[in-house]
Amino acid sequence: MSVVLRPVRHDDLQIFEEEFSTPEGTGPYQWFGHQDPVRLRRAFAETGLLGDEGGTLTVCAGEEVAGRVEWFKGSWGRPVTSWCWTIAIGLRPGLRGRGIGTEAQRRLVAYLFDHTRAHRVQAFTDIANLAEQRALEKAGFEREGVVREAQWRGGRWHDQVLYSVLRPRG
Repeated sequence: MSVVLRPVRHDDLQIFEEEFSTPEGTGPYQWFGHQDPVRLRRAFAETGLLGDEGGTLTVCAGEEVAGRVEWFKGSWGRPVTSWCWTIAIGLRPGLRGRGIGTEAQRRLVAYLFDHTRAHRVQAFTDIANLAEQRALEKAGFEREGVVREAQWRGGRWHDQVLYSVLRPRG
């Protein structure tokens, strides 16, 4: 099955709203409570979900919308010199566990290195999310360590595992 990343289309928004607005849709590691229901549509109308500080692309598996990938700027010092991208992924429940996420994250990293000056792309996931840890490693990320109690979700703090991939030299 071919995995393709493309700009978000208006029709994708309904899928994202329906699939990622419940704990069952997001999965146990991405449910942060109910969100503003028009925030995504407002951002799409303003920027198409693509901007200088980050963006969102639709993940397609064959002809089917499988989910979305996102990236946003972070920094490890002064933002003008020490910024990097942090990426995230959300796949529809019925399409998880098929390698789509691994390939989508691999393609997103290549896209960011091809079209931005970033040297580092990072991702983090819950310490209990072994499937995403495997997907990141298969996509070329290296595990850097555990960030203790970094994410508030479900009424308590959760440890996160930090991964990164660096721009190839050459």
